[in-house]
Amino acid sequence: MILVSSCLCGEKCKYSGGDNYNEAVIAYCQDQEVLQVCPEVLGGLPIPRHPAEIVGGSAKDVLEGRARILNDQGEDVTSCFLQGAKEVLKLAKIHQIKEAILKANSPSCGKGKVYNGEFKGELVDGNGVTAELLLQSGIQVKTEKSLK
Repeated sequence: MILVSSCLCGEKCKYSGGDNYNEAVIAYCQDQEVLQVCPEVLGGLPIPRHPAEIVGGSAKDVLEGRARILNDQGEDVTSCFLQGAKEVLKLAKIHQIKEAILKANSPSCGKGKVYNGEFKGELVDGNGVTAELLLQSGIQVKTEKSLK
């Protein structure tokens, strides 16, 4: 079984209310059982919601309480992102997940690059909070960009 960001499978759970349907992800998962998750929704955030970015550090810093996740209105949504990451990890453990394909650049799901916290569309090296937690737990994390 493989864990996949719901938005990549066509679920309308993206912050804007849309999806990030991705043919490469669907093709990659074609012969596998898929567990779809949206960490932000699992953490209690609504659809649609304001975009959010990691501010003041990395995902590791967020997990260790040294950085926060704020939305573009300045509201602290860190607790929702942390709760969602923990729920995804719980599901991954229950289903003995070894591999995840998550949404690139997301403050939850990004791997390798995330937005810099200034809401200007600029990327920096780093992971999203859920991706970081899964990686720390030994789960292989990919994004739709690494499948191309």
